[in-house]
Amino acid sequence: MARPTTKAQLINAAETEFAKLLDLVGSMGESAASVPLFFGPGFAGKEAHWARDKNLRDVAVHLHEWHRLLIAWVNTNQAGDAQPFLPAPYSWKTYGDLNMEFWRKHQHTAHADSLRLLGESHRQVMELIDRFSDAELFTQGHFAWTGTTTLGSYCISATSSHYDWAIKKIRTHIRASARKA
Repeated sequence: MARPTTKAQLINAAETEFAKLLDLVGSMGESAASVPLFFGPGFAGKEAHWARDKNLRDVAVHLHEWHRLLIAWVNTNQAGDAQPFLPAPYSWKTYGDLNMEFWRKHQHTAHADSLRLLGESHRQVMELIDRFSDAELFTQGHFAWTGTTTLGSYCISATSSHYDWAIKKIRTHIRASARKA
């Protein structure tokens, strides 16, 4: 799927990838909620998320928390309180620590609750996106608080691109688990 450049494309990509994610999770059955993610014997992915996310709940709450970041950031800036996307003390160099904070926060969240939270925050992000025009979403510099990146780019990162990441991760688990069986 090409990277969206219009509001309609953004909405379509986000909804399409979210539906694919939910279908994939649904295809795994109820037992998938308690099964640890397995990526293959001796698998050692380079990125921290491969070791961080132990189950589907961890993936779902990760997506949910990044939705919440986007929503809070947009609403705060729209209210006139200029804030960076990442909350202090985090930066793009230390956002992995923020991801670990999210992981720790949700270690007692039930699998079903994680999916409910993800569904709710997805809906809220889609409502947020719908408030903006094509120009507001995709004109560089339209909002001073987005810096050199468009608001639409942040929305893509928090929705369709992030859903694609989760889908790839879950598919890796499914393939490795099938080979193991």
